[in-house]
Amino acid sequence: MTQVSSVGTYLPCWGSALRRQAGDDEDALTLAVAAGRAALSGAGVAERVIVVSRELPLLEGGNGAVLLAGLGLDPELEVDERLGGAPAALDALSSARPRTLVIGTDLDPAGAAAVLTGDEGLSVRATARLARSLPVRTRDASGTVHDYGDPRLLRERGLLASVAAAGVEKPVAVAGADRKQAGSLCAGTAPELPTTGASAPFFALAALAEGGTTGTLLAVEQASLTGVLVETGPLRVSRREAAARPLPKGRYTPGAEIPISLAAYDRAFEPKLRWEAARHPGSDELDFPPRYRVGRDGSLSSDYTLVPLPRTGTVYTGVTVHVPVPGLKTPYSLVIVELDEVGVRALVKVTGTEPGTVDIGDRGRMVLRRVAVRSGVPDYGYAFEPEEA
Repeated sequence: MTQVSSVGTYLPCWGSALRRQAGDDEDALTLAVAAGRAALSGAGVAERVIVVSRELPLLEGGNGAVLLAGLGLDPELEVDERLGGAPAALDALSSARPRTLVIGTDLDPAGAAAVLTGDEGLSVRATARLARSLPVRTRDASGTVHDYGDPRLLRERGLLASVAAAGVEKPVAVAGADRKQAGSLCAGTAPELPTTGASAPFFALAALAEGGTTGTLLAVEQASLTGVLVETGPLRVSRREAAARPLPKGRYTPGAEIPISLAAYDRAFEPKLRWEAARHPGSDELDFPPRYRVGRDGSLSSDYTLVPLPRTGTVYTGVTVHVPVPGLKTPYSLVIVELDEVGVRALVKVTGTEPGTVDIGDRGRMVLRRVAVRSGVPDYGYAFEPEEA
């Protein structure tokens, strides 16, 4: 039996109420970080991280370093990257030891949800697991998707046949199926879930906890199935789900993009992704980005320590750029943000709102975003998300 102490959810603000889409500066990893930070906020610490998705940005090279840095966790923590959908995510949860952060993240529809296990909380116990082969949708090594295109076959020989073969009691929620199919299988009113992939069972868990509902939760994908019994217990739910609105229009300009320098990427990685500044011995001032100092006597100070920066602040000034830049969607807004209580100002892009709508004095928070993809490598940094977004 697994005890779940908190659940965090994240939905991009773009799309419609029924189907969210990731922004131009978002991917599966930034969604995972947003949901993970929601689950971790005020809920203890994680000693292990499992991320489940079919949309991981890097299949070689790994995503663990960016994930841990964005979550603000120790870089020595174990990160387990799993390829899978709703059943794989529920399998990961049902077998997780205490203080494990399990994240499911999806891009179509877009959304992410994370659960943190502990020594007490909402009880989840595995009751069914069934692996059957019905590959109606496949993806090869080059990323090409092949869809057999027979929804009736998938429903009759996949979903319904697997539920019957598993012999489980009538569920209270089904993750991984569309709303109509899930509703026809459930006892009572099934919770409406915004995703159908790896994050779906955790969205369902949050909905069941908020409604005080106990019973069987099923996660399905094609013909595979995993079931858990959701019992009673305290659970903290933190949702970051802004209202949906259409993605702003923009234009991409063809041309040579700026290539990546992996040496510079490596030097800047820790302070940039962990959002840290340098403090030199004997000084209360912070330097961001971190840098060496030359004293009045000509001595070089390079022995600084990195300290975390606040992730909230106020717009000091800003500008909207309309000049086309190859590889970037224009227009876009840049702001200088004065971070709370540390005397540090940072130049960052604006996210989560239409270009040109942020004013001086607006409050907001710093969120991890994909700055660009250079030479095939996703480059991450922080952007300013206004409070009203």
